[in-house]
Amino acid sequence: MIVIGHDSTIASELSIAVKQVTATVELLDNGATVPFLARYRKEVTGGLDEVVITAIRDRVAQLRELDKRRKAILSSLEEQGKLTDLLQGQIDAAATMTELEDLYLPYRPKRRTKAMIAKERGLEPLAERLWAQDATLDVFAEAANYLNPEQHVETVDDAVAGARDIMAEWINEDQQARVAMRTLYLEQGLFKTTGVRGKDVQGSKYRDYVEWEEPVATAPSHRVLAMRRGEQEGYLTFRVVVSEPEALAILSRLFLKGSSQASAQVTMAIHDCLIRLLSLSMETEARLQTKIKADETAIDVFAHNVQQLLMASPLGHKAVLAIDPGFRTGCKVVCLDRQGTLQHTDLIYPHQGPGGVAKAGDTIQSLVTRFHIEAIAIGNGTAGRETETFLRSLQLPSTIPIVMVNESGASIYSASAVAREEFPDQDITVRGAVSIGRRLMDPLAELVKIDPKAIGVGQYQHDVDQGILKQRLQDVVISCVNRVGVDVNMASPQLLTAVSGVGPQLATNIVAYRQENGPFKSRTALKNVPRLGAKAFEQAAGFLRIMNGDHPLDASAVHPERYAVVKTMAADLGCTVKDLMSDQDRQRAIDLNQYITDEVGKPTLTDILTELAKPGRDPRQQFEAVKFDDGVQSIEQVTPGMVLTGVVTNVTAFGAFVDVGVHQDGLVHISQLANKFVSDPNTIVQVNQQVKVTVLEVDIPRKRISLSMKALPSETT
Repeated sequence: MIVIGHDSTIASELSIAVKQVTATVELLDNGATVPFLARYRKEVTGGLDEVVITAIRDRVAQLRELDKRRKAILSSLEEQGKLTDLLQGQIDAAATMTELEDLYLPYRPKRRTKAMIAKERGLEPLAERLWAQDATLDVFAEAANYLNPEQHVETVDDAVAGARDIMAEWINEDQQARVAMRTLYLEQGLFKTTGVRGKDVQGSKYRDYVEWEEPVATAPSHRVLAMRRGEQEGYLTFRVVVSEPEALAILSRLFLKGSSQASAQVTMAIHDCLIRLLSLSMETEARLQTKIKADETAIDVFAHNVQQLLMASPLGHKAVLAIDPGFRTGCKVVCLDRQGTLQHTDLIYPHQGPGGVAKAGDTIQSLVTRFHIEAIAIGNGTAGRETETFLRSLQLPSTIPIVMVNESGASIYSASAVAREEFPDQDITVRGAVSIGRRLMDPLAELVKIDPKAIGVGQYQHDVDQGILKQRLQDVVISCVNRVGVDVNMASPQLLTAVSGVGPQLATNIVAYRQENGPFKSRTALKNVPRLGAKAFEQAAGFLRIMNGDHPLDASAVHPERYAVVKTMAADLGCTVKDLMSDQDRQRAIDLNQYITDEVGKPTLTDILTELAKPGRDPRQQFEAVKFDDGVQSIEQVTPGMVLTGVVTNVTAFGAFVDVGVHQDGLVHISQLANKFVSDPNTIVQVNQQVKVTVLEVDIPRKRISLSMKALPSETT
């Protein structure tokens, strides 16, 4: 159960009611999933959406970790005999892990320090006398009282130096000092990078960061991660620095009490602490905090892009001819039926002379007729545009769209255990071509088979915290799959795994049961699947669809627990549930207020009515094929001033990458996305969006194309 006080903390942070947090946490603790709560428990959560429910889940986990650490610290202090009422009160009140660790720092077991050695030599009383900064104290006369050759305190300088070591540690462990210095580093610090001697930094991608500096507070995520990567790869030194005079002034205001002899020693201790202790720990903290912040931004960008890619428009159940193009090795061709089942494989060589073109043309014409092909998918990699040109020259029926498909990650799938299990007798080229064809039919169903990191969208995804990234991407996949819903009789184990309440083992059991017993006729039949108990059924049933099953609502998003409500609605209107689902006049006649109960409120009833109007409606946009510009197939054919059709392949914090059909994506810098100022590229473009771009610059040796989406003068008048 959540620790008392956390629910109100979270409610305040998210600007929602405490009871919403309490109810949501209780359901999460009892095994409910985020999609299930957002869709089917609106009355309990107060209508919270997936974003807020996820935020509650993550914040609860964070606060529980904080409590776990708090408990461990209190236990350690008790064992040391250092726990006072004041210290316990401070620890109990600590709201962040940083605050907790600052409080524990003076008591945390550590290696022998200079201050420890000085204390062992009996110099702590001298440090306390100096720390008091009595204006009348003769420092060196006082220090003479602590001479002890046996303890290696042979001179007054030895004694005073040891006392300074102790004071330096006090300063370093002072919570107020650490808060002030932390603020200085994060608000006024500078990132500074320099090239590493002996490395060809000027010839590397990090040449822009030689002798580079910028404020910590405003450095964008992608540059922070780029500088860190440059350091990791050995091209850059990367520091976080602050003004030393400013840092000394802050510490002096905290600890100096005058200008006496003792104060002079405290001043020296302050300087020693800053150089030897505080600056190092604060730089480490600043690097960590800025890394966390940069990771959050990069993960947000990546997750958003993955969501857009997963929710790309599906062509639907069509017979597809898919091609994995190539020049020398030829083009692998596969034919898939409307369910995505592999029917035929072939190999053509349309890029190896007139003979190859003629033979390849005959093959394609024959396959289109033989397998009743309704669409053609071409991978957008090497030879993609050339293969598209070849296909368009065949003058195939205009009803057959020829579509370029983003093949990022297809090679990863081809070599995966999933692909080997699906196609044990086929080589990786066939598997890749099948993946391309299925991506056209249903991007979501195919892309869930690939690690989201391999999909090819995002920004420095391999540099960010991999645990957080994995959780976030898993959330995105689960959210998308459950928003769309899954045909339980068609879905792969990988797709079923992402369904609320299912997971890998149940997904395997569902497929095995389906193969042994035939297609499911009803949602109720899912209860016969081994280990699919009442809890799993509750969580999953609303997201699993049974097309043409025994119950008409089984093909909808209406949860089985609410079938009785719909049955009552139909009975009140003198019709069957099936009739009600096909009659909008009857649906409009329903007064939802008549069906409100303690368990079923207006939000759920509204969802039910929406679902009756369009049962199982796919929330994805209608499919629209992108047609690249004829005659522009390579970067050498691109010139400044051209206006080209493209499709957005990646959105980052600094702009968007656009495929214009030349095997090299161009960059629309954030400053070129619109005529107005843009702070977030996602407000202008989305992955898979079709756009018109103007070519600004072309750098063929570096394979760079600079693009603009700003309106042309004629378009703004």
